[in-house]
Amino acid sequence: MTAIAAGPATPKATGAKGPRAAVAPRRVGLHVFLAAVSLLWLAPLLLAVYASLRPYQETAKYGYFSLPHHLSFAYYREAFTQSGMAQHFLNTLLIAVPAVLLTLFFASFVAFCIARVRIRGGFFILILFTAGNLLPPQVMVTPVYELFTRIPLPYWMSDSLTMYDSYWGVIAIHIAFQTGFCVFVMTNFMKALPEELREAAIVDGAGVWTQFWRITLPLCRPALAALATLEFAWIYNDFLWALVLMSSGDKMPVTSALNNLKGQYFQDYNLLAAGSVLVALPTVILFFILQRHFIAGLTLGATKG
Repeated sequence: MTAIAAGPATPKATGAKGPRAAVAPRRVGLHVFLAAVSLLWLAPLLLAVYASLRPYQETAKYGYFSLPHHLSFAYYREAFTQSGMAQHFLNTLLIAVPAVLLTLFFASFVAFCIARVRIRGGFFILILFTAGNLLPPQVMVTPVYELFTRIPLPYWMSDSLTMYDSYWGVIAIHIAFQTGFCVFVMTNFMKALPEELREAAIVDGAGVWTQFWRITLPLCRPALAALATLEFAWIYNDFLWALVLMSSGDKMPVTSALNNLKGQYFQDYNLLAAGSVLVALPTVILFFILQRHFIAGLTLGATKG
């Protein structure tokens, strides 16, 4: 009688767990909780997108949470053209891009001096920069306004011949208020870098600039990407300093474009929703472009070994 070859043991026969082990109830509950919180945070944005696709007459008659009868992108075209959003987008880029680049450049310099060169009083400087973040910008509105109206600029830099009502003034104030946070983050990041890299560079005859530009700064790319994403979002969404330090409507950032969509006697909230989605779109795109570096910058140092 021929022997029958034994086949591979099955999980049921051996008593071992299958490839898909049972998921712990605690993990399922955690995922459900995270999904619920995510939907809660996304609800206002989803409602704005939904309202922007419907005519105002329809939502006024049936309510914002009713089923749609007609959907279109007409409000987006109207919001973009009626508010002059293209010019305001350009104004925002003229403010945000230089402000972000200069903030990261200056902050990385200061962080390098504190964390790597270890200058005297570095810890005090770090505390000073960190404490500056705790100062509410609203308390500085009047002094900054008075100061900027008295700082002269040449005619080719400002039509008002002062820092007031110029892009330079808004860029400068953003750099001043955002540098402290970036210095704090970059200092802690640079302190985590191996000290042997700097020692080897010194042995090879590298100067301070080479140590900073060619050795330390490339290693800080995840932190720089994360900070660039955050800083661009903060500066892009700011309206306070532009409102205080600018008077010309054609120089205002994109956040002011929503004011152009408000009527004197009637407000089409669906049109405002379309404008709000258009204004928020660049920051969402930027996050998706830099999300890999952003997440890497946030999670670096979270685990050891």
